[in-house]
Amino acid sequence: MHIVVVGLNYRTAPVAIREKFTFTEQELSEALLELKETKSILECVVVATCNRTEIYAVVDRVHICGHYIRKFMEDWFEIPRTEFNSHLYIYEHDRAIEHLMRVASGLDSMIIGETQILGQVKNAYYTAQQLGATGTYFNTLFRQAITMAKRAHFETSISDNPVSVSYAAVELGKRIFGSYEGKKILIVGAGKMSELTVKHLYSSGAQRVDVLNRTYERALELAGKFDGRAYPMEQLEERLTEADIVISSTGSSDYVLTKKQLQSVLPKRKSRPLFMMDIAVPRDLDPEINDLADVFLYDIDNLEAIVDSHLKERQKEAVKIEAMIRDEIAAFDQWTKTLGVSPVIHALQAKANLVHQETMESLFKKLPDLEEREMKVIRKLTKSIVNQMLRDPILSIKEMAGEKKGEEALEMFTKIFALEELMAEQERAEALADARADAAEAAQAHAKEELAGSGFSLQPALAHS
Repeated sequence: MHIVVVGLNYRTAPVAIREKFTFTEQELSEALLELKETKSILECVVVATCNRTEIYAVVDRVHICGHYIRKFMEDWFEIPRTEFNSHLYIYEHDRAIEHLMRVASGLDSMIIGETQILGQVKNAYYTAQQLGATGTYFNTLFRQAITMAKRAHFETSISDNPVSVSYAAVELGKRIFGSYEGKKILIVGAGKMSELTVKHLYSSGAQRVDVLNRTYERALELAGKFDGRAYPMEQLEERLTEADIVISSTGSSDYVLTKKQLQSVLPKRKSRPLFMMDIAVPRDLDPEINDLADVFLYDIDNLEAIVDSHLKERQKEAVKIEAMIRDEIAAFDQWTKTLGVSPVIHALQAKANLVHQETMESLFKKLPDLEEREMKVIRKLTKSIVNQMLRDPILSIKEMAGEKKGEEALEMFTKIFALEELMAEQERAEALADARADAAEAAQAHAKEELAGSGFSLQPALAHS
């Protein structure tokens, strides 16, 4: 088995590319189920945020899995791979594990050390787990990454300095205007990012912030927390005639404001400058708006340089987390090596049990006058001898499996105890069981299709049962 990650992020792709690779909640579930059925992919998790879209997978053939994942992306998003290949990165095993740990702990974020990504990784894993897209490897790896990230934020001060996309947007406004005092500020959207933005605005001297949202009740709720005013989305153009600063962060898949819409508003503003910050992905504001006179539009990619001063302190703490990550990679590698020990140990125990059983049967035939109590004592004592003889070899092979030449040690152990045939039988039995389960599932699906095609429904019968 191999672990890989294929993805693109704010470093490798501009927002114009990233916004083409986003999922709604429903689409993500459907995509995971389809991805799980992709050839060579045994487990999968999709981490999709405004700054990244990453596909984590456990695969059986590492050399061709990249092709299958790229093909999935091409088909799902209906974008030729020639348009996004150059923006992709592909990491394998230890590098992929390290990348996940860095992402979960915030070291790979645009704002280093931010904590929001941990919740996003956690939700991505839980979604995949609930859909049956994860198994032994990812259930262990993602839980380990989430636990490590929590510990990293608790044991270091990497997130002490206030740095976030919303913070960076507010800082950019301060650099342009010097002060928010007396400025008319309009927030478009009423989600978590918008709420954080409003908090930063008030702490930076803003006196009133108006909120505009598609769902008016949500706008009212957010504005009410900060003594602001709420408006429905239909009043956007009207509100733009008065605003000095607009910060937009909605979940819309289309532009909330186009160049043409804003163009019709500008004459009413009488050449007053308008500062606009688009911190949404996909973008809320038409990029061509920046071509208009007296309008200054910034998007999420303009924020990276805003927080350099705070990042220096965070980078010092990041060194400590890097050391934690190295330890976690070593621990996971050790765990994966012990997975190969289990079949060998089970085979050894099965062989020892078989020898013990055959020996007992032979002994009792030769001593037919033994009472049941005596036979029970003999079984127990001889079984204890077998278990004691196996204890040291089993402990040794567990230790040796975690060492540099663990695979060679396992192979030698298998030969010494002549376990090859028994392990082959176990593999055949497992394959047969899997095949029967697949056949039963296929038959059940076929029966459902035929039943659906016939127009017959079990619902009335179920309703009376």
